[in-house]
Amino acid sequence: MKFRLFSTCFCFLDKISPKTVVYTLKEELLKKILKRYLPYIKEYKFEYFLVLIGITFTVSATTATAHIMKPLMDEMFIEKKEEMLYMIPFGLVGIYFFKSAGRYIQSVFMNYIGQHIVTRFREILLEKIINLDMTFLYLNRSGELISRVTNDIERIRYFVSNMLPELFRESLTVVALVGYVIYLNPLLAFYSLVVLPVVVYPILLIGKKLKKYSRRSQEKNADVVSRLTEVFNNSEIIKANATQRFELDRFSVQNWQFFKINMKSVYVGDIVSPMMEIVGALGLAAVIFVGGREVYDGRMSVGEFTAFITAVGLVFQPIRRISSIYSKIQDAVAASERVFELLDRENRIIDGVKVLEDDIKHVEFRHVKLKYDDSYALDDVSVEIKQGENIALVGDSGGGKSTFINMLLRFYDPTSGEVLVNGTNIKEFTQDSLKHHISLVTQRIYIFQDALAANVAYGQEVDEKRVIEALKLADAYDFVASLENGIYTKMEEFGSNLSGGQRQRVAIARAIYKHASLLLFDEATSALDNESEKRIQNALHEYTKDKITITIAHRLSTIESADKILVVQKGKIIASGKHGELLESCDVYQRLAGRFKS
Repeated sequence: MKFRLFSTCFCFLDKISPKTVVYTLKEELLKKILKRYLPYIKEYKFEYFLVLIGITFTVSATTATAHIMKPLMDEMFIEKKEEMLYMIPFGLVGIYFFKSAGRYIQSVFMNYIGQHIVTRFREILLEKIINLDMTFLYLNRSGELISRVTNDIERIRYFVSNMLPELFRESLTVVALVGYVIYLNPLLAFYSLVVLPVVVYPILLIGKKLKKYSRRSQEKNADVVSRLTEVFNNSEIIKANATQRFELDRFSVQNWQFFKINMKSVYVGDIVSPMMEIVGALGLAAVIFVGGREVYDGRMSVGEFTAFITAVGLVFQPIRRISSIYSKIQDAVAASERVFELLDRENRIIDGVKVLEDDIKHVEFRHVKLKYDDSYALDDVSVEIKQGENIALVGDSGGGKSTFINMLLRFYDPTSGEVLVNGTNIKEFTQDSLKHHISLVTQRIYIFQDALAANVAYGQEVDEKRVIEALKLADAYDFVASLENGIYTKMEEFGSNLSGGQRQRVAIARAIYKHASLLLFDEATSALDNESEKRIQNALHEYTKDKITITIAHRLSTIESADKILVVQKGKIIASGKHGELLESCDVYQRLAGRFKS
């Protein structure tokens, strides 16, 4: 009879026990998360070995806590063996010492693994994002991307550091305690565990619901971060227009939407624990009734019953935790999907394999077309530019001038046609080697929170002599010398401790410091007065003699000195030549030149 009950219990457990919950968890967890994390997790074999030791200590001590109840009741209280007065208290201290040591070892090393993996993941994710094509970066809000690198990664860290070890520990605890209660009394084990299938299906349904809410919560968090980024980046215009209340109202809408989505997760997720409490109470009630009968009939001692009921009570604690972890895992699954969705994204700009070692001496656009949606940003553009030439691009806004420059930087690749550098298609070169030979200055100035000298030498070693030389050529050294710490003055966010013209001169100095063979100026002197612009032009004239210079400008003074002017209209080069020639031959240029004068 006893053997049959053993067989029945083990068969029953194999189908509906906590193992069922664990299998379900594995199906969700291993397929969606662990499979992707496995290559990273494999690198921490020693740390995981120590974690396993810690978990073994904890699980063994938990099982021993139930087992010690039998001698406590039978031998100490009923048989009144005096030696038990010493052995059991010391035994309890030893059990909890091992349990505490195990938890500490497990906690420290799992947190180390989690923090280390996530720190690497942040770098991997940022590397992926900044190497994606500019189309992706233009179309995705900065707040959305920041949220993925911070908020989503933090949720993954919590999973790796906390939930994963807890899941493993509690699952082992359940298996150990279930084995122990079956060993003590198979019949009682059957009655105590028969209620478990009741909760498995609802937990699965709740998990699916939580995953949906978690994804929506993370998306709404990205909206909140995006709104905050926009507010802080545009604080001047907000204050100038007295629109603080308007912005606060817009933020408030998204903030409270975020609150409502999070509360939906709470309403659904927090029902798991009370449900497990009720199920546990039903199981315990069945054990007390059947176990009481066993004790009354003399088939079970009081100590055995106490050990059994303690073990059953301890079984339901880890099962309850597993259920709670399952609901939280959906949050990590949703965050992981968002992160891996980004990591799996293919770059539209495929890097070449050739290294561009020589200076850029020849640039050619050969029947280049670039299509955006249903219109062409560049339409059959063909032009040759040689070393030493200073080319100016003019035309109406949106005509394709900036796109022309962006093609040289491989922000975009042509829909058809070729862009060649030194006679080779730029797609064949590595992007790093290509951009090593190009300097870009735009009207939107980028200043980093670092020393002014580091801003000038951005991405390179700071050579004080070269920094000063670049600043002098950019007509910036006089104002820099007057700063408190000179070239080592710390720049504030966006360079807010400099004027617009000063920031622009620092950006020009950065382009000079790079000593590139191709200079791209996109409205590079728009914030300068005429005299400052003239001084910079005179200084750069000698510097750019052996370089290719391409300038987008709206000032007549810049255009007049160009070797060739390209008139760009609706993506096409409709005319080219010197200033005087175009005034006579091109109506569009005559109109633009008149506007430049005024």
